[in-house]
This record gives sequence, C-alpha cells and structure tokens, in this order.
Amino acid sequence: MTDPLHSDLLDLARQAARRAGELLRDGRPADLAVAATKSSPVDVVTEMDIAAEKLITALIAERRPDDGVLGEEGSATAGTSGVRWVIDPLDGTVNYLYGLPSWAVSIAAEQDGETVVGVVAAPMRGETYYAVRGGAWATGAWDGERGLACRPAPPLEQALISTGFAYVAGVRAHQAEVAGKVIPLVRDIRRGGSAAIDLCDVAAGRLDGYYERGLNPWDYAAGDLIAREAGALTGGRPSRRPSRELTIAAAPGVFEPLQVLLEDFGAWHD
Repeated sequence: MTDPLHSDLLDLARQAARRAGELLRDGRPADLAVAATKSSPVDVVTEMDIAAEKLITALIAERRPDDGVLGEEGSATAGTSGVRWVIDPLDGTVNYLYGLPSWAVSIAAEQDGETVVGVVAAPMRGETYYAVRGGAWATGAWDGERGLACRPAPPLEQALISTGFAYVAGVRAHQAEVAGKVIPLVRDIRRGGSAAIDLCDVAAGRLDGYYERGLNPWDYAAGDLIAREAGALTGGRPSRRPSRELTIAAAPGVFEPLQVLLEDFGAWHD
C-alpha cells in the first residue's frame, strides 16, 4: 500500500506537470526566442521555461507552503517539512525552441533526501510517466493506466543505447569520443535531447540503456525513480549514485557491462 503522503505528493506532481505541459504546448509563441543562456551561448532558456517553473512553484507553495524547492530556473527554498521538490520545468529546451517534440516537464518529490515520487509529462507524445515506491506507470494513447517494465536484457552488442551531449564545447568533444568507442560495441546509439524522456524510455522498454555526463538533479530525479521502479538499474560510476559525473540507467544485464565500458572509456572526465 502506498504511503498516504506519497499518494498526495504524486497527485500534486501530476497536476502540476499537466498544467505546466499544457502551458508549454498551448502557449508557445510563434516567435519564441532565447531569454537567457546558461553554461554556454548554445545552452538556452526561453521565456516559457521561466513561466512553467513559476506555475509549478506557485501551485506547490499554495498546497504545501512548508516544502523545499529546487528548480532549474532558479527557484530554491529550504523548507521545513522534510519534503523537497526537484523541478525541471522544460527538459529539452533546445528541442522546444526548434519545434521538435522531445521535451518534457519533470517533477520529483524527495522525503528526507530520498526520491519518493517522480512524474515526467511529455505533452507532444501525449504521455505521462510516474512512479512512487512500489511501481511505475504511464498514461497515453492506450486505454487507462499502463504498468512500466524495462526490456529483458539482450547481449550488450544487441542493446539500443541513448546518450546526450553537453553544451560546453570541450566536454561535448570528449563525449563524442566516448560515444565513438561505444557505438561499435552496441546495436546503435540514439540522442533524443531530453534526459527525462530517455530515462522514461528505458522504463517503458523503448531503450535498453541510457548514459550521460553532466546532468543536474532536476534532469534525472524523476526519471531515475521511474526507471528504477520499472525494474531498471540506475547509478553512476561504480558503487555511486547518478550525479554530474555520470548517470546510467539500463535493464539488468545491460547496466553492468555498460557501466564497465563507460568507466574504462573515462566517460566521467575530460
């Protein structure tokens, strides 16, 4: 039985993700422009990222004013309840800027430092993925709610792996070198442009594995829980959790050899 608090947090996260997704989908201006840049001139923020984060944080503040918040676009409050929300209001901003469909709203809730709720809404797919301790599900074009389960593990050479690239040129060059070493050893590599969606695609059995260097907590908090509750293994470098150094999610049987390869190839450093 799901903890009543976790059920309440999940309901709030799903509502906030739905509203933010509708704002982003229906409110995108035809002349959408870059509002700011972050790590480099090609790492962008739009006015819609900012508007979506304000919508989410306002709803949380209204319903749960004592909770903490960590948001990609600058929202940060400590809170006193033991619950903290980790929010990426628009994961895949460059896709969104260009009108590509692979973008999502990602909302996670932590209790005493552990992620207990995760929601990823992908409006252009018409899908929402969510998890609490005990399971992961999705809604979409199919009827009703669908339980998520990662794919049975193929041999690594038959695994479809996704990754992502940073917006800092030197880091991106190293990531390309690592990807070049991985490609001959797997079925193929994909690059979707949204870490949250990639993690959910592992959960849904659409990918065998995913890895990326340079992610922040808001990029992976919700998707990591969804992947784990769907049966995937997640982590970073050996014996470590996902982090900026390295984030990996994959079906058991793919995770282990993929992690070894990435460690051998130095995927976590320049």
